[in-house]
Amino acid sequence: MSTDQRPLKKVEESKSETMRVVMHADANAQGRIFGGRLMEWIDMVGGIAAIRHCGGPVTTACVDKLNFLAPAYVGDVVVMQGRVTYVGNTSCEVRVESHVENVKTGERHLINTAYLTEVLIGEDGHIKRIPYDIDHSDPELDREWHAAQNRKELRAARRESGI
Repeated sequence: MSTDQRPLKKVEESKSETMRVVMHADANAQGRIFGGRLMEWIDMVGGIAAIRHCGGPVTTACVDKLNFLAPAYVGDVVVMQGRVTYVGNTSCEVRVESHVENVKTGERHLINTAYLTEVLIGEDGHIKRIPYDIDHSDPELDREWHAAQNRKELRAARRESGI
């Protein structure tokens, strides 16, 4: 292995999943989860996946895409799954899918998809190079990895144009 190559980690090694019950304090007057509460939960799940991949503390640098597809209501079980989709030098992208689970049948339906950019932070508080790359040899993972590269380029273009 040359000095510019990093060891690979499999996506499975850093996946994270958590479940939450939507409580009254998490919901608006109509009993639907606050978008901000779901965003908080998504940020935690995405951060854990990134921490597991990077082997150290991370901070969220960007939430690139956050699509609310369906509501969750008080009493619903929300299942959030995070997985690293792309690794650069100092940042990685994490996809978090949120589902409402029917507790009687186990069936899940997607309510939200989000992409977060997480940055590895060293002990000195500064951004640090991520020591592991990601194995995206599986065709589905490779497709996601290339889509993540496209999102990264779009973010850079928006930054440059001031959008």
